[in-house]
Amino acid sequence: MQQDLFAANTREQADHTDWRERAAWLATEINRHNHAYYVLDAPTIPDAEYDRLFGELLALEAAHSELVTPASPTQRVGAAPLAEFAQITHSVPMLSLANAFGDDDVIAFDRRAGEGLQLELVEYNAELKFDGLAINLRYEDGILMQAATRGDGETGEDVTANIRTVRAIPLRLSTAHPPKVLEVRGEVLMFRADFDRMNARQREAGQKEFANPRNAAAGSLRQLDPRITAQRPLRFFAYGIGALEGVDTPQTHAGMLDWFASLGIPVCSERAVVPGAEGLLEFFRQIGAKRDRLPYDIDGVVYKVNSLAQQQALGFVTRAPRFAIAHKFPAQEALTVVQDIEVQVGRTGAITPVARLAPVFVGGVTVTNATLHNEDEIRRKDIRIGDTVIVRRAGDVIPEVVAHVPEMRPQDAREFSMPSVCPVCGSPIVKPEDEAIARCSGGWVRCAAQRKAGLQHFASRKAMDIEGLGDQLIEQLVDKNLVATAADLYRLELPALAGLDRMADKSAQNVLNALEQSKSTTLARFLYSLGIRHVGESTAKTLASHFGRLEALTKATVEELQTVPDVGPVVAQSIRQYLSDPLSLSMIEQLRSAGIVWAEGEPVFASPQPLQGKTFVLTGALPTLTREHATEMIETAGGKVAGSVSKKTHFVVSGHEAGSKLAKAQALGITILDEAAFLELLKQS
Repeated sequence: MQQDLFAANTREQADHTDWRERAAWLATEINRHNHAYYVLDAPTIPDAEYDRLFGELLALEAAHSELVTPASPTQRVGAAPLAEFAQITHSVPMLSLANAFGDDDVIAFDRRAGEGLQLELVEYNAELKFDGLAINLRYEDGILMQAATRGDGETGEDVTANIRTVRAIPLRLSTAHPPKVLEVRGEVLMFRADFDRMNARQREAGQKEFANPRNAAAGSLRQLDPRITAQRPLRFFAYGIGALEGVDTPQTHAGMLDWFASLGIPVCSERAVVPGAEGLLEFFRQIGAKRDRLPYDIDGVVYKVNSLAQQQALGFVTRAPRFAIAHKFPAQEALTVVQDIEVQVGRTGAITPVARLAPVFVGGVTVTNATLHNEDEIRRKDIRIGDTVIVRRAGDVIPEVVAHVPEMRPQDAREFSMPSVCPVCGSPIVKPEDEAIARCSGGWVRCAAQRKAGLQHFASRKAMDIEGLGDQLIEQLVDKNLVATAADLYRLELPALAGLDRMADKSAQNVLNALEQSKSTTLARFLYSLGIRHVGESTAKTLASHFGRLEALTKATVEELQTVPDVGPVVAQSIRQYLSDPLSLSMIEQLRSAGIVWAEGEPVFASPQPLQGKTFVLTGALPTLTREHATEMIETAGGKVAGSVSKKTHFVVSGHEAGSKLAKAQALGITILDEAAFLELLKQS
């Protein structure tokens, strides 16, 4: 698909019959993209497309050795350093890694390492491949003296003044006996949460937003004014070593990372020593399963022979070590064409433009649609119908259009115009002056799209959790006028349900049983299920804890609502508006009349909760409780559940296969509870 796109849009690629011309064109393209990526911090194609071009040139050079010259991009690591920075020659070259894209590549790497070392089983250190900017830190007698980017592998840019502003990097090593010289290789990166906060500040200041954390980190480090760099939330993880003088070299790569940590140099805890190809692939699967929960972006994992002596024995090829390889995840970005732009209507009436795409495989699935967020975003990114665009998909996140490729825009590309009326119900589309999102004004009463989306939300797992009431069934219920509000769901009867498509008596009865079971719920779930604008799962829990009873909440004024933690004037006004609407109050009354109940509690301000002010962290699999159930129990008692362990954590609830959180809790002396002790604590509270 992507190769066809380039053939259609790039004249230089057309009609290449001579492999010399093809190789020359590939070299030119790769050098151009290197400059955009490494020097301008403005990549024009996804990594997967760059890897495809690079792989094709490698294959041509392997087949025709006379093509290999010192000027070929396959013989370089990156790109030339910026002229604005002084140049530093690395005492030990900073090489890049060869790539593995599948299990067979990893098995072949392990086989080559075993044959080279004459071992049946090789021990490896497996770690993460960060999506940031490679840096070499040079310490002399324990003092940070110099920092340089990778550059072309031989020569990098002197960014010492900027690196000194990165608080994660120690200016002095934590040891009384530092090495005479220590060069630490690692990655400067930006955590996603920090990136989002920084972009929010950029928006508020009316300044340009950054495209992604990697570009933000690279751009921040290349500021000519270190004062600007100091304002950017940069982090650092060490993963390798360059020059070392004055102390003995550690025997293993894992030991070296542990030594770095003892010196106060940040290293990532997501690493493991594993045996053979099977151990490597298991680590890859484990990291892949939690990739989207990590606080930073990674695009793969890295495998290194653990013994440093064995690394030396295996040595290097021209541009990469034989003892290491990067195992990359399926591409999360790809190129495709915008065939059309349509709009979808959400449960709150939000009108979301959606790009209809030429099918493209990205993030492990074939994508045909991607969100464009809102009209302002389309204008900012200048996305037009007919454009070739970069599409990104990460985990279960809805695919989005990141940017268009200017050089591939056809002459007949068309701009998108937001419709003036809802495509579903014909009601006017309105856009308040202080909001970026346009909305259908029809509401649940007039707009079937809002009705369907609202019912889907009501039945969802974190709301009323009505098993079997899926999107397709709700579509039929609304289209056949069997359900108009959430209360109507509890009036459904077996014959009507069984008569729908793909339903029968048994499946219909299962849905009725699920509806009956959902009647016993919590106030927090009920509030969340109502779909009040700006009231998400967390806010619903806070409201339920604060007021204790629905009646107290319905009578609360805007001012009283704003006394609730995390409820500001906008959220308070939205809640008050919903609970003042006669239609909303009527539906709530109908739902309660249908038998929906929950245990009423005392409001927080009247009766302090037993776990108020206590922070818990959950790790591993508990014998009988799901993580969601345990979280709900803690929050119902007034406690808070955090995602990571810190000095502010009061308890860690640990189950089977607990990971690094348990180890950190033990190191900090935090109280650790198994499930039985956790339940006993709740009982005593």
